[in-house]
Amino acid sequence: MYIKKILVILSICLALFLAYLSYTIYQSVFEPNTSFSSNRQEFFISKKDNIDSVLKYISPYIKDKESFYQVAIRKQYQPKAGHYVLAKGMNNNEIVNVLRSQNTPVNITFNNAKNIKELSGILAKQFDDDSLAFQHVFEDKSFLNDQGVSLQQSLAFYIPNTYEFYWNSSPEAVRKRLLKQYDVFWNETREQQRKALDLTRIEVSVLASIVQKESTKVEERPRIAGVYINRLYRDMKLQADPTVIYALKQKYNAPDTIIKRVLNKDLNIDSPYNTYKYYGLPPAPLIMPDISSIDAVLNYEKHNYLYFVANITKPGYHTFAKTLREHNRNARKYRRWINQQQIYR
Repeated sequence: MYIKKILVILSICLALFLAYLSYTIYQSVFEPNTSFSSNRQEFFISKKDNIDSVLKYISPYIKDKESFYQVAIRKQYQPKAGHYVLAKGMNNNEIVNVLRSQNTPVNITFNNAKNIKELSGILAKQFDDDSLAFQHVFEDKSFLNDQGVSLQQSLAFYIPNTYEFYWNSSPEAVRKRLLKQYDVFWNETREQQRKALDLTRIEVSVLASIVQKESTKVEERPRIAGVYINRLYRDMKLQADPTVIYALKQKYNAPDTIIKRVLNKDLNIDSPYNTYKYYGLPPAPLIMPDISSIDAVLNYEKHNYLYFVANITKPGYHTFAKTLREHNRNARKYRRWINQQQIYR
C-alpha cells in the first residue's frame, strides 16, 4: 500500500513535470516573441555573419533572446545572407523559418555616377559586397574587351533607375542583370530613333551626358539636344563647355572640383573630350546619363538653333540663337552678368 502511494505521487509529479516541460517548450516555440511596436521590422544578414552575430542583430527586436537561441539550435538554423522582414507578433518558430528561407528582395537605386568607381561605391551601400568587389567586376578587362568598350564607355551600360534585387546578389550577378536591362531599355522604338540619328547606343549616351550637364531642366533638354544635332549635321564643332570642364578635371585628376566658368585659355586644352578643339562627339559619356537625357536626344526638338547661352533672367534655363551674330550679343550680356557676380572660375 505504501509503495502504491509512492508510485501514484511519482506519477503525479512526473505528469506535472511533463506538463510544465510541454508548456515551457510550447511557450518558447509558439508564444509571440517580438518586441517592436511597428507592424514589421527588417534587418540584413551578411555572408560573414554567424549565429552569434545574428543573435546580436535580432536581440533589440525580440523579448526573450535565450528562447530564440534554443529554438534556432533545435531547428539547426544556419545563417544565410539576405534581407529579412519580421512581422509583429511572430513566435520563435516563425522567426527562424523566416530567417531560413524568406530572403526578401530590396529596391536598388542609382543615378548620375561620374565613373565606374563612383557607381561601385553607390551600389556597395545597397548590397552586401563592398565597393572594391563591384569595381573589380565592372573594370574586368575581359568583360570590357568582350563588349568592345572602354571603361568610361561602359558607364552607358548601366541605365539609372530603381531595380529589385536580392541584397546578397554577387557583383557578377548585378552586372549581368543590369546589362540585360540595358538591352531591354533599348527597345524597338528607341532603336529606330537611334538609327534615324545615325548614332550608336554609346554615342547617344555620350551626347545625352553633355545635354544633361548643360541643363538641370528636363523640359529644356530636347531643345539643347536639337542644337547639338544641328551642329553635328552641319559638321560644326559641338563647342560644349561641359566637355572642356571634363577635360580639365581629367588633366588635373580632380573629378570633384567645381568649375563654374570656362575661360578662353581652357579652350586650348589638348584632350579628345575638348569639343572646342576636335570635331564630333567625345569618346565616352562625361557622366552616367539618366533616362530623360537619353530620351531627350532620341526625341530632340527640331529647330534651326545653333547656339545657346545661360539665361541671365531665368536661372537654370538658356537663351537660344540661330545666328552667330545673335549669339554673340547674348554671350556679351552673359559675360557682363557673370563678371558682376564675381565668378571668375
